[in-house]
This record gives sequence, structure tokens and C-alpha cells, in this order.
Amino acid sequence: MITNNPRRLNPRKLLLSKWTAIAPQRKEKHYIVTRVIEPEVPSAPPEFVEIEAVHSRRSVILPWRELTRPEVWQQGWK
Repeated sequence: MITNNPRRLNPRKLLLSKWTAIAPQRKEKHYIVTRVIEPEVPSAPPEFVEIEAVHSRRSVILPWRELTRPEVWQQGWK
């Protein structure tokens, strides 16, 4: 069932989580979160994560909230 509610994700629990790109490019379909980038202000929540493509090992830094977009990402490896 697809809902319009965004996924609830805790940015501090994203480390090593697995993701599948809905529209893979360069044969990069499966990703793993390799780093949660801590903000400069220690009390602020993280805003960015680094994800690595399993196929090519290419890394990308993106806002962690991007992972809540069901038209772009699916949690887990499908």
C-alpha cells in the first residue's frame, strides 16, 4: 500500500541502512549509507548522509530527507 505520508526516519539511525534507487543510473541500483555527516553545531540534527553505490563504490552526499521520497528511493534492497 502506498501512502502520501513521508517515511519517518531517524537520521541518527541511518548509518549502514540499505536503499534501492527507483530509477537506477550507471547500473547503480543498490546503495548503503556509509556516513551520517554531523553538523557543525553539536546539538543540531544531522542534515546530510553519504551513500555509496554497491556496484561501483561511487559515493554521493545528499540531504538525508531525500531518502523519504518514495518516487526516488525505496528502503532495503529490492
